[in-house]
Amino acid sequence: MTTSVLPAANGHHGLAAHEVVLLLETDAHHGLTNQEASERLARYGPNTLPPAKGAGLLMRILSQFHNPLIYVLIASGVITAALGEYVDSSVIFGVVIVNAIIGFIQESKAEAALEGLRSMAQTQATVIRDGHRRTIASDDLVPGDLVLLEAGDKVPADLRLTRLAELRINESALTGESVPVTKDEVVLPEAIPVADRHNMAYSGTLVTTGSGAGIVIATGAETELGQIHRLVGAAQVLDTPLTQKLAGFSKILTVGILALAAATFAVGLIRGYDAVDTFTAAVALAVGAIPEGLPAAVTITLAIGVARMARRRAVIRRLPAVETLGGTTVICSDKTGTLTENQMTVRIVWTPGGAYDVTGSGYAPDGDLHNAAGTEVSVDADQALRWSLLTGGACNDAGLTQEDGRWGITGDPTEGAMLVVAGKAGLGADQVKTLLPRVATIPFSSERQYMATLHHDTTSGAAHGQVLLAKGGVERMLELSGSQMDADGTVQPVDREAVLQAAADLAGQGLRVLATAMRPAAGPDDFDEDGLPGSMVLTGLQAMLDPPRAAATTAVAACHTAGIKVKMITGDHAATATAIAAQVGLLPRSDATTGMVLTGADLAALPAEDFPDAVDRATVFARVSPEQKLRLVEALQARGHVVAMTGDGVNDAPALRQAGIGVAMGASGTEVAKDAADMVLTDDDFATIEAAVEEGRGVFDNLTKFITWTLPTNIGEGLVILAAIMFGAALPILPTQILWINMTTAVALGLMLAFEPKEPGIMTRPPREPDQPLLTRALMVRILLVSALLVAGSWWLFEFERTHGASLAEARTAAMNVFVVVEAFYLFSCRSLTHSAWSIGLFSNRWIIVGVTVQAIGQIAITYLPAMNTLFGTAPIGGDVWLRILGIAVAASLVVAVDKRLRRPA
Repeated sequence: MTTSVLPAANGHHGLAAHEVVLLLETDAHHGLTNQEASERLARYGPNTLPPAKGAGLLMRILSQFHNPLIYVLIASGVITAALGEYVDSSVIFGVVIVNAIIGFIQESKAEAALEGLRSMAQTQATVIRDGHRRTIASDDLVPGDLVLLEAGDKVPADLRLTRLAELRINESALTGESVPVTKDEVVLPEAIPVADRHNMAYSGTLVTTGSGAGIVIATGAETELGQIHRLVGAAQVLDTPLTQKLAGFSKILTVGILALAAATFAVGLIRGYDAVDTFTAAVALAVGAIPEGLPAAVTITLAIGVARMARRRAVIRRLPAVETLGGTTVICSDKTGTLTENQMTVRIVWTPGGAYDVTGSGYAPDGDLHNAAGTEVSVDADQALRWSLLTGGACNDAGLTQEDGRWGITGDPTEGAMLVVAGKAGLGADQVKTLLPRVATIPFSSERQYMATLHHDTTSGAAHGQVLLAKGGVERMLELSGSQMDADGTVQPVDREAVLQAAADLAGQGLRVLATAMRPAAGPDDFDEDGLPGSMVLTGLQAMLDPPRAAATTAVAACHTAGIKVKMITGDHAATATAIAAQVGLLPRSDATTGMVLTGADLAALPAEDFPDAVDRATVFARVSPEQKLRLVEALQARGHVVAMTGDGVNDAPALRQAGIGVAMGASGTEVAKDAADMVLTDDDFATIEAAVEEGRGVFDNLTKFITWTLPTNIGEGLVILAAIMFGAALPILPTQILWINMTTAVALGLMLAFEPKEPGIMTRPPREPDQPLLTRALMVRILLVSALLVAGSWWLFEFERTHGASLAEARTAAMNVFVVVEAFYLFSCRSLTHSAWSIGLFSNRWIIVGVTVQAIGQIAITYLPAMNTLFGTAPIGGDVWLRILGIAVAASLVVAVDKRLRRPA
């Protein structure tokens, strides 16, 4: 375990740089000596994250069998083996082993989240040791090391910055901040959140522009990244609603089967039957009551759901997560990269002559500019607009890239956005460089609050003319500007109030606003920072934001229609988060948002007893830390919600792991987020979550249909055995025949329900209540009703055939076929649990027809093939018997149809 030198590793931002140097016993210019660095490495350990502590391999394997349903299956395998049915026993044990293997593999994948975090910290670092610049492995960094940072570097440890030059760092993966943070050396209050600690650089973040140096104050587990690592490791991986419901269902089923078998054995002994024969009958009852096909049906149904989701660009990493989506009651969505494009885009360009809307989003230079009337405009129609775009494109250090058809940027995202909007107006980067080749630069700094460049001006044909361009914060640019440009190119005194009002209106929409200005220059001697104030000509304002995804609004509305709450949890500023939330329909487009927007500071100030209620009411959570994201998910789960958490950054990983289902972004997400998640969106689109929820609901419907279909057979078989014992009659069906029914019908008939298409209106109904049992009261009544029909029909036909001279084998064959044929008819009814089979289309699931055909061939074989007769104790039956079997099946179907009609929701 590594530690920092100071006991309070989080307090370095509250100390002056020289105090940190003294406390860490280092040198701000020469760094540590090699000897001291070696001693500290031995004392504090390498700059790596510790391996996760988990259960051993044997315990992880054994845990896969720790489930009541698995116990029932193992008992079923033992019983069938004892009965001499070794093939059936092998099949049952095969199902147990396959399920254990799948569970073990999926669990191993989930543990990869911690490995992803460790690999993220492995990089190279440039340090000063013994006064010399050296490149070392980041693993060898120790507290007190002096680290140098350049554009493009990944920060190798937590640093207190000591000197910097125009340093900006992209911290979005750690904090959720969508814009690179400008760093400075100013001492900050100790209570300030991580996202606002501008004098710090944190492990795993990326330097976008500038350079700097800093003292290592924390390594390994003591870094902010290390704290997230601990949160991921500590987050509880909850059972999914499906596994919880199946576990509860299996416990009830186990108790019921054992009780019924015990009752059968007791009744037989009381009636004076032979103990061995009675025990055999009780075993037959237990075998009949066990739904051997259920685990296979669950696995196959979930696998089909996985395949369907993959076609809709959602990759499932854990099978039960398919169904969890269908039961989701709350989606906690990250803002940056999830609801938004994670690509800064200029949306409005304001000039003294008017405002222009910009179409298109992201970094692709595709779009147009439109005036207030909605008419597309050319830059030649407004000279202020033209010079504002030229300034944004030329006074700029970013670059546009295109790889595999995907546009991106190098450098600062805000500068990239200004390049893109210039390109949309026909002023591409190459053209701008040709028109305005750069001569000199005054770089941006946090103190200066603007960037200025000097260019040769070839735009007017004057080969030797020069022009000075500048861009920066609105108020700072107003200090530099004494005049403003009109649409026709004339210059007027600057209207300061109008500019400030326009900037305020744009900022109120959650837009980041930069101002542009220009003026002709006499030459390099005219490019003097002291001579800029009051000399520039303001050309306009460019307002940008990380725009919402095109389908986000529709997807959010669809989730609301489906009764699913959507909450935004982000590390970005409250104003930006509120604006995006209003645009995608999470918040009303008004000021009536009291209590709906909470910041990290608000959450920290909430009393513990008020926290869950406040979280449930609020919709937007801004400026929150990773610990708070995790606490939010836990609070919602404590309120009984099934929570889906989306995210793409390192800061999202603990909450992704804690949530009922973690959803990571595939294209822009970090490997840490993907490894911690249960589902990965290949297109990073929030709308894909809606599609996945729809598929998840369909999966749960099909599982419920299978269970509703299979249980009557198991219960009916058990009750037939019990009735035979109670009345002292011969068994209507034998244990081997019961196994034939259970195994063949589960595969040929029941599994066909896994291919059932989603029913209409699946996304207009509310989500299932988290505490709702697997089977509702109405479905339990239907299951018992069909069980009773199976018992009555098979018993009646068995006695009827015996009375009319049929042999015992013939009567049992008739009774066995009653079970199978009634099951086949009932299968069509179970295709919809509320509507009639005719209303959903007889051939909308052609696999049902295939399954019934295969089962029919199997029944003919077991009834008429001599080898099958010998193996299963069956005998051929006549056509009149088949007519009676069909009559029982039709009567049972009519009774079920009447029950379904009476119980159909209004």
